Amino acid sequence: MTTHAWADAPGHGTGARPARRFSGAVAAEWTKLWSVRAPYVCLLAGLLATAVFTYYYGSIARINEHAVQPVGNAVVSSTVLVQFAVVVLATVTVTSEYTTTSIGASLVWVPVRHLVHSAKALVVAVVAFAAGVLYAALGMAVAWGPFSGRASFDAGTAAGQILAVGFYYALIAVLTVGVSFAARHAAGALTVLFTLLWGLPSMLVGLGGPVLHTLNDWLPHSAGDHVMRAGAATPHPPAVAVLILLAWALAAHLAGLYVLRRRDA
Repeated sequence: MTTHAWADAPGHGTGARPARRFSGAVAAEWTKLWSVRAPYVCLLAGLLATAVFTYYYGSIARINEHAVQPVGNAVVSSTVLVQFAVVVLATVTVTSEYTTTSIGASLVWVPVRHLVHSAKALVVAVVAFAAGVLYAALGMAVAWGPFSGRASFDAGTAAGQILAVGFYYALIAVLTVGVSFAARHAAGALTVLFTLLWGLPSMLVGLGGPVLHTLNDWLPHSAGDHVMRAGAATPHPPAVAVLILLAWALAAHLAGLYVLRRRDA
């Protein structure tokens, strides 16, 4: 059967209802995600990294007699590292199909480019949100012991931070899908994302100065930190930080979609 025949078949191509086509694309991406080993490895790595980092954070706060802070701040601090488990998971979801050339089959089954792109973004965002919620809850439980009195717990604050961590990881996943579609190669996508989420912020903070610190406050992880962290002064209100995160995710999504539409598989 030719590409055009697939496009005209029930449930595929432009002849199908948009909602039905999108739900089919989401179901296909969900199945593909869990049919390989990489997502399980990434999620387990993120879980272990969260546990180790939060235990270490609580221990350092106790040893150095830091001021009492919300226990969830240990989890927020761990995101600088753990976010890369989500990044790798979302990157492989896209770039593995270019490596194996199976992206061609995906675009035959769902010829409408933005549906493929949006389905991948939605699936990894849902997985990343769920993982973030789990990581945050686990991290708080792990950190509470080593904090040994240097942390406070408020149910409302903790619940807000748990949801905020999940929200941050979901948007990072969407951003990663966009960058991955634009780069098409894992090495290129990971280089861009590592620079944007860790390298550039580290450089700006390390060099110091009000201008560089201000620039850093507009980067994705810094904005996410402002949303997730509790009990600390931030340069942006949470609503502004959320808008900054959404803008980065949307810009990456549109960039990836532009490349996908301009260049065939």
